[in-house]
Formats: sequence, C-alpha cells, structure tokens
Amino acid sequence: MRDIVPPPAPIVRNQYAEIRELFNRYVVPSYGRFELALSRGQGSYVWDVGGRRYLDLGSGIAVCSLGHSHPAITAALVDQSSRLVHISNLYYHEPQGRLAERIVRHMGPGKVFFSNSGAEANEGLYKLARKFGHEEGRYEVLTAHNSFHGRTLAGIAATGQAKVKQGFEPAVPGFRQVPYNDLQAMRDAISPATAGILIEGIQGEGGITPATPEYLRGLRQLCDEKRILLMIDAVQCGHFRSGRYQSFQRILGDTPEGLGAFLPDAVSMAKSLGGGFPIGGFWVRDEAHGVKLCDVLGPGTHATTYGGTPLGCAVALAVFDVIEEEELEKHVLELGDWMHGQLERISQQYPRVVKSVRGMGFMMGMELQPREQIPGMLRSDKPASSQFVSRLQEAGVLVIPSGLQVIRLLPPLNLSRAQADEGILAIERVVRDFADGPG
Repeated sequence: MRDIVPPPAPIVRNQYAEIRELFNRYVVPSYGRFELALSRGQGSYVWDVGGRRYLDLGSGIAVCSLGHSHPAITAALVDQSSRLVHISNLYYHEPQGRLAERIVRHMGPGKVFFSNSGAEANEGLYKLARKFGHEEGRYEVLTAHNSFHGRTLAGIAATGQAKVKQGFEPAVPGFRQVPYNDLQAMRDAISPATAGILIEGIQGEGGITPATPEYLRGLRQLCDEKRILLMIDAVQCGHFRSGRYQSFQRILGDTPEGLGAFLPDAVSMAKSLGGGFPIGGFWVRDEAHGVKLCDVLGPGTHATTYGGTPLGCAVALAVFDVIEEEELEKHVLELGDWMHGQLERISQQYPRVVKSVRGMGFMMGMELQPREQIPGMLRSDKPASSQFVSRLQEAGVLVIPSGLQVIRLLPPLNLSRAQADEGILAIERVVRDFADGPG
C-alpha cells in the first residue's frame, strides 16, 4: 500500500561541526573565521552546509566580480582546461597576450606582467621602483597611513597599519608611511633615496577612504618634479569596482578639470580581474621620466611559475567580455550611487549607530559609532564592526568588516536592483535593532 504521508526526513549530520574540526586539526589558524561553512553559490547568493541562503555583498573580499558559478567563467574553465592549462612563461600563448592587450586598452600605452595575487603584483611594483632608481642609489617607496599592500614581508613593511607589522620585525627596509590625502606630508617625506610613491585609489582595508582629486593631481605633479614613480595599488579598488575601470578614473573623471593627462606610472591589480580564479598582475607605463619604463624589468629581473597561465588568462578574458557586453561599468556607477544614497539616508536616520558613509560604485563603507555609544552593542565587548557583521549574517546578508568600526559592501558587479533592495532593507533593520538597545 502506498504511503499517503511522506516518511520523516533523515537525521541531518552536523556538517558545520565536522568541517570546523577539520580546520582545527589541520589548517594553520591564521584567520579569524565567522561561524559559517559555505557549500555552494549561485549569482549573488551563497548557501551554507545547512541549506540556508545568504545574499553575498562581500564577493570573497571584492573577488567574485560576476558572482558565483557564472556560466561564462565555467565555460572558459572547461574549454581552456581541455586544451592547455599551464606551460610556464618560457613560451608564448595567445590568452596572455590578448589579456595584456585588453588591460593596456583600458589603462593606456604600456605593458603588463602577470602574477598569482595582489601581494605578488605589489612585489613587482617594489622591484620596478628599485630597478628604476638603482643607478642613482634610490630604493625607497613611500606609502600612506592605514594602507594595506599585502602579507608578504615587503607588503607588511609597505602597509601603514601597525597591527599587520606586529611580530614580524625587523621590517624590510625602504618603506615609510605618511598621512593619506596629505600632499604636503608626502612632499616633506621625500628623501634622496626615494624612488617611488605607492597609494591606493580607495583605501580598502583601511576603511574605504577615496583619494581626493587634488591629492591625485598633486602626486602626479610632485612625482614629475622629483622624477619619482607614481604607483597605484588597485588590487581591491580596480577592475570596474568604482564604476570606472580604475578608481582614479572615477575620482578625476567626475571633477571639473576631468581626468585630463593624468596617468600613473604603474598599477597593480588582482581580485576582480579573475572573477574568483587566482590571477594578478601589474601594468607599467610605456615611457616615463625619460626612460622606457615598461622595459625596465628585462629578462631575468622578475619571474613567476604560475603567473599568466593559459587557464587564468582565459577566465580573465571571459570576465572582461561579460563586463563589457552587459555594460556593468555603467550599472555599477548607477546602482552604486543609489545604494550609497540609501546608506546615507540610514546614516541620517540613525546617527546613534552610523557615523558616516563613504566610497563609490560597488566599494562602499559604513562607519559605525564606537561600540560604547551604540545601545544595542553594550552587552558584548566585540568591536562594533564584528557585532554588526554577525547580526547581518543572522539576517541572511554577508558583508566584510574593516577595522573596528567600518563594514564594507563589495557586491558582485552584476548585483541586481532587487538584490540591492534586499541588502539595504536588511542593513536598515539591523541598524534599527542596534539603535533600539539590547535585544
């Protein structure tokens, strides 16, 4: 006889506990992880092992530029992996040449070196600066307070955050930090040993702080005057995340003077470039300061085994194709402005919780008030950003903390208006709950 009532669901094992135990036993504990174990993703959503869905407004820290499981990325992976995955950089292959051409077309005359990550891309910039200044005994790179340039030893030395440096002294020599958006401080810091200046167009880990137009133009003039390389770390703020290909294009393009002749001497990139596939690189300007700058790193001066593989380059080309075909640059510009406006509205409505909103495009930061001033956070000693991120996870939305008081929104470039609405509504509910006091 056929059962009318379906049998009860089988007992579900606690997959999260098992996965966490595997990490506790076998993975180096160098990350502070949230209490989530994710199993799959589709578009702007991810699911945990228990089947719960989350709107992902973090994109793997600005990496998944087309969201999760995008068919164009899958097709590129399958197609290219069936033909050629890796051959090393001892040989030529078409995908790398085509990807370099695509980047140059968006950046300006120059050449590209491909790496595996943003930290490696920045290492290339340090070497470029040292090689450029070597004959004159110049090797120093000036960076900014609150900057973040990676976790290698040189990246730590370049980073302007004390917490990143602790425990890894002595620092690699040749790096000094000065206040961000302070042109005079940068001018005063230049020494006979200075070969380059490295800044982020929008500081990411430092709290989503954009450079001002005056600062960018002033740095360009200063570097031209002192014959110093102007380098931009665009690992997080690049690749259309600001609403333009590069954040400096968005920042300067919206001023009365416009972008004009502004062009940095070198730019590092990664994250959104591969849409989730590990690939980075740096672009070097064709000619600058009287030299063929893009050829300064000649044969034998810089190398990588995995950088610029046929597989990685094919995926990055597919990401470029989707962004251009679907006009996501314009989409990010328009929807990002709308989201920013909504966050500003929330900030004005709940000033006891939200101190300020900043950023542009799909790189937004919401600065919270100190934990001690927010009624609903008084029961916990955790930083305001951690409490907010955890509460938002309970509401089904993922965002990224930045320091003690800032949360970052770094959604996929193809986030829909309906999904943006969903995220804003969840953020507003969490803000309201914290404003109302202990719950």
